[in-house]
Amino acid sequence: MALPFQGDFVIAVAIDAPDAADTDEPTRLVPRRRPTVSVIVPTLNEAANLPLVLPRLPAFVTEVIVVDAHSHDGTVEVARALRPDAVILLQEGRGKGSALRQGFDAATGDILVSIDADGSTQPEEIELFVNALIGGADYVKGSRYVAGGGSTDLTPFRRFGNTGLMLATRVVHGAHFSDLCYGFNAFWRDVLPVLSLESTGFEIETEMNLRAHIAGLRITEVPSMEMPRVFGSSNLHAVRDGFRVLRQILRERRRPAPVYEPRASWVAVPMAHPELVAIPIEVGETADDHTLAGAG
Repeated sequence: MALPFQGDFVIAVAIDAPDAADTDEPTRLVPRRRPTVSVIVPTLNEAANLPLVLPRLPAFVTEVIVVDAHSHDGTVEVARALRPDAVILLQEGRGKGSALRQGFDAATGDILVSIDADGSTQPEEIELFVNALIGGADYVKGSRYVAGGGSTDLTPFRRFGNTGLMLATRVVHGAHFSDLCYGFNAFWRDVLPVLSLESTGFEIETEMNLRAHIAGLRITEVPSMEMPRVFGSSNLHAVRDGFRVLRQILRERRRPAPVYEPRASWVAVPMAHPELVAIPIEVGETADDHTLAGAG
């Protein structure tokens, strides 16, 4: 799969047609810049694991935000040594959800990516998420259960619990996710207000996924391989956090669908085709719906 940031290209952004009298279709206009990517990394005593994560972030990542829960093992110092350009935030609340919300609010990138600091998620896979967003998705979630994904960390008990929670999600919300409780997700920053996140704990991923579904966002799942935590022990408690996820599933039942105006997707347009600066396109189409080479 070709990285969207390789070579000369521009990004096409959909806006309303400049003259509604001429056409009722939106027009894709092309500003000559690349989408920026912010990666949010919540940490709590991850000094030993960060050297296995931060150096592997793709070169196209433009902002790294480390939200640290007042670690006492030198996590902040290690993060600064590995990424002098990283934004370091001391967590204001408690729990993973609080850390992610603080990081999302501080991020300035066009695309926001959440990734774990313990070495279980693979930074190289960020490419898949970014490609899916540029291809037309509003929200992209990693899945350990689609072809190409997997886990060497899931215990039979956790796998059983995850399956039960996904079934509850289908029954209550009609959402057919293949994976629900996984911390590798990405989305365009302009949908953050639609998600209106509130969770403080590990149920944050479920809240994100369900609110994206309720809002009618275009959701894409990409394969992801989960590995065991490299150093230290997890703060996840399967039974306690499982019940928190179940409560979140039931709570979202009462949430009204927010008003969301779907925007047409951003599309990578080769600069070899300057004639493609303005392309009439239907809202909801993706890059695959246009034969760019044939447009000239």
